[in-house]
Amino acid sequence: MRLDNKEIFKTLNPNKVWIPILIGIGIVFLMFYMDPSITKENLSSVFDASLFSLFIAFLVIFMRDAGYVFRIREITDKKLTWLRAIYVIILWEFASAVTPSIVGGTAVAVFILHKEGIKLGKAIAYVMVTAILDNLFFVIGAPIVLYFAQGYIFPDSKVLELRLDNSLGYIFWVSYFLYALYSLVMAAALFYRPRVFKWILLKIFSIRWIRKWKHNASEYGDQIIESSKELQGKKANYWITISLATVFIWCSRYLMLNALITAYVDMSFNEHIIVFARQIIMWIVMMVSPTPGSSGTAEFFFAQFFYEFLSNYTFVTSILWRMFSYYPYLLLGAVFLPRWIRQVFFKKKEEAAE
Repeated sequence: MRLDNKEIFKTLNPNKVWIPILIGIGIVFLMFYMDPSITKENLSSVFDASLFSLFIAFLVIFMRDAGYVFRIREITDKKLTWLRAIYVIILWEFASAVTPSIVGGTAVAVFILHKEGIKLGKAIAYVMVTAILDNLFFVIGAPIVLYFAQGYIFPDSKVLELRLDNSLGYIFWVSYFLYALYSLVMAAALFYRPRVFKWILLKIFSIRWIRKWKHNASEYGDQIIESSKELQGKKANYWITISLATVFIWCSRYLMLNALITAYVDMSFNEHIIVFARQIIMWIVMMVSPTPGSSGTAEFFFAQFFYEFLSNYTFVTSILWRMFSYYPYLLLGAVFLPRWIRQVFFKKKEEAAE
């Protein structure tokens, strides 16, 4: 994970925030033209929503962000103030929103933490811990919700059958085991044998065809070793706190959609479980999307996964879902980023000049 300031600033550039916004708007208009079921009557159905359920959805997503802020403070041993933690989370979410999901905002998060006064080794360690915990939630939580979903996890969609040739389940389980393997390897490297991990990396990248990346592999191995040292000696309370915070964050993320759906239709407890479980399937699909913030991928799969619950309310609910979970971070990032740059860079230059 090399921190190239020029590349980081390209990712964080607030002047380019309009690119993913235009992509999102384009997706919306494309859905207008391609879906014959979208009519003036259907669009006016947005006003049929229960205000109480919309309030619950907003409250839940606010709680999720509060959980993110709390977790980053706990992970960094409260090195960040509440205000600085809010800046870090907003910019982290902004970076994730303007980059393809498969890339994510990991390098940007390390850069932000480092510029907030946290040593590079610790910044890498903290970001790696969040990534491992998030992956473990999926790895451990997926089988649990699949069990409670009682076989209704994969939607009965003719569109998905044509596009994926009934291979959605296969794609999910392959992705699941890859995530599980990745989480296991990274956890072992970080907490058990970091030097062995580096040795294996160097052996792998000694192969003729990939030898040109051996230096990068060596640097990555050194970062793992340094990160492992930074995490040594952490007490059980530290790990319990951030693990519970991770569960809280992801449950809040998914329950937001449950609240949005109940704004239009009534659901039984079992249906709530199915909606919650299907979001896990969507999440793994969206993680490999090549578009910024999974634009297009998210909207397409939303319609296939939740039409049976929402029917004519599917389109308006998908728009509200993205308005709650995606677009706010583009706008907040565009507001907070220039302020953060002035605070972190120009303020330091002024202090150095004095």
